[in-house]
Amino acid sequence: MKNQRESNKRNPRHADEKASGSPKRQQRPEAEKAPKTRVARAKKLAVRPANQKVQSQVRRLQEQRSDLSGIEPVRLQKALAASGEGSRREMEEWIQNGWVTVNGKVAQLGDKVQPEDQVLVKGSVIKLKWPDRLPRIILYYKQEGEIVSRDDPQGRVSIFDRLPQAASSRWVAIGRLDINTSGLLILTTSGELANRFAHPSFEVEREYAVRVLGELGMDEMRLLTSEGVMLEDGLARVERIHSQGGEGVNKWYNVVLKEGRNREVRRIFEHFGLTVSRLVRTGFGPIGLPNRLKRGQFYELNAAEVASVMKWADLPLPDSRRRYG
Repeated sequence: MKNQRESNKRNPRHADEKASGSPKRQQRPEAEKAPKTRVARAKKLAVRPANQKVQSQVRRLQEQRSDLSGIEPVRLQKALAASGEGSRREMEEWIQNGWVTVNGKVAQLGDKVQPEDQVLVKGSVIKLKWPDRLPRIILYYKQEGEIVSRDDPQGRVSIFDRLPQAASSRWVAIGRLDINTSGLLILTTSGELANRFAHPSFEVEREYAVRVLGELGMDEMRLLTSEGVMLEDGLARVERIHSQGGEGVNKWYNVVLKEGRNREVRRIFEHFGLTVSRLVRTGFGPIGLPNRLKRGQFYELNAAEVASVMKWADLPLPDSRRRYG
């Protein structure tokens, strides 16, 4: 008892809490409370292997020697893009920078290459892929907190940690999503196909489900689909926008645009004083986010599905056997 009284003398606050039966916490006035900053984080999951049937088919095709003797020369930037090195515009920049050589000579824009030519980028040999087989396409359900980058000094979770290996090529992400945006991300081994989706000149539609704190009026939605609104990097306009209801102060909208500028959807709503609390890409061009696909999972298109996407993109198909690799 004596020890208890001495303890209370040393810590009067402790004595008050004991007497009342519950701790008394000092409440900070609302104006003094620091705003809560929400940082998206993704759990590190086990890397999911590709479908076994697809893997065995790819290995079988890799072992086959293709007859490339009948292939016509193609422009260097097109061949590099088709080999998954990047978009055609990026390849043109590489060539202009003098980073590419063909058979020991510095390449120039307009140069054409054939299967027997040796192509190097910054001294490294590039194994060109020719249109003798279909590219690979993966649909990935990106989670909030993941980044669309292979290297990150902060050690954040990368979507590339979730994907199967792309054999001799590499995966090219078609249109990036920021760390706080989730939903459909398309990846392919064809830089040319990636360019057909993402280049502004093709005006491919992107569809989003957007949850905002607040509500847009009918006049504001009509403005977005007609004149558009001026952002710091130019005029922004949407093709379609529809209210999808919601609960309380949170409202959902379906938004379709034909461009993909940095944080464009978020900035459009911020223009009207509204904050986007969740952003999900649900469609890109002819491809929608599959209902069966869960967050952090991928689905690889089969040969028939890939051929359908290639036809939509108005890109040439390989021979009628539609080899896949």
